Amino acid sequence: MARRFIIVLLCAAGLTLTACTAAETETEEPGRAETSSEDVAGLVDIGDGRRMYIECAGEGAPTVVLVSGLDAAGDLWNSPLGPEPRVFPEVARTTRVCAYDRPGTTRAIEGGGESRSDPVTQPTTTAEAVADLRALLDAADVAVPVVLIGHSYGGIVSRLFASTHPGDVAGLVLVDSLSSELRDHLSAEEWEIWKQANARTAEQIEDYPDLERMDPDVALDQVTAADAIRQLPLVVITADEKNGPKMRAQADAGGLPPGVPADFGFVIDAAHERAQAEVADLVDGAQHIIAESGHNVMIDNAPVVIDAIRTVVDAVRDGRDATAE
Repeated sequence: MARRFIIVLLCAAGLTLTACTAAETETEEPGRAETSSEDVAGLVDIGDGRRMYIECAGEGAPTVVLVSGLDAAGDLWNSPLGPEPRVFPEVARTTRVCAYDRPGTTRAIEGGGESRSDPVTQPTTTAEAVADLRALLDAADVAVPVVLIGHSYGGIVSRLFASTHPGDVAGLVLVDSLSSELRDHLSAEEWEIWKQANARTAEQIEDYPDLERMDPDVALDQVTAADAIRQLPLVVITADEKNGPKMRAQADAGGLPPGVPADFGFVIDAAHERAQAEVADLVDGAQHIIAESGHNVMIDNAPVVIDAIRTVVDAVRDGRDATAE
């Protein structure tokens, strides 16, 4: 499956994913994932003749739901590309955790691999991703409220879900997420370059016609038009690896898309830094962690993500205990 390096923020799978994950336990017969504390993995019917893939492990509340970046399947959170530990199995030690494939995503296995969920017409919208996740939680009997962990594009999916279904979300971890605030800190010309730099190529689409795609302006407009997220436990994780030097090296090697300046990575770095600070300001008392990592923090520095998830889960549990007293 043809892939190319995605410059910044949009796609977790922009790195070439070439190894197998440990989560290869699809059910032989597609059906409904059973409600239990046992490990489950398979396709569930979400209505309208569509099925989506979900796998869950561990037990306890709240359930943690891992939301991958654009065109990245759920097994990214259990990827052997980085050192141990891995996010999915580690979180399962302390609470219930689920990961799922959006339509058109690609697998973290040798040579790629297509989404295990049924394909849909592309491009899609963030609102459609939110509707699919809501339907999937119902179909798979995942108890709400959940804690959403959104990486990259999955960050705005998580934010829009929290805005439109506030009673279903108990906490958030946003992992080097795409944000409307990033667009706010770029000029109109710079934003157009960013979109050009992150656009899927004709080769990619020819290779996988159902590849997940979206219009960044539509996606971010849907987030900004929605209600603000309510006050809830929030951790924002920002990768410290800079795009400027990487993109300059790409430019020297002739690897940047036409029209993208060699120094554009430095522009993105400055805007992203300001945007991430503003995302952390969405909730009073939110933690903002700068991780020693590239964009795929769940692979490069999984302990930071694991600790952040546990922090939010503990805060949710403490809040429930206080309410019960």
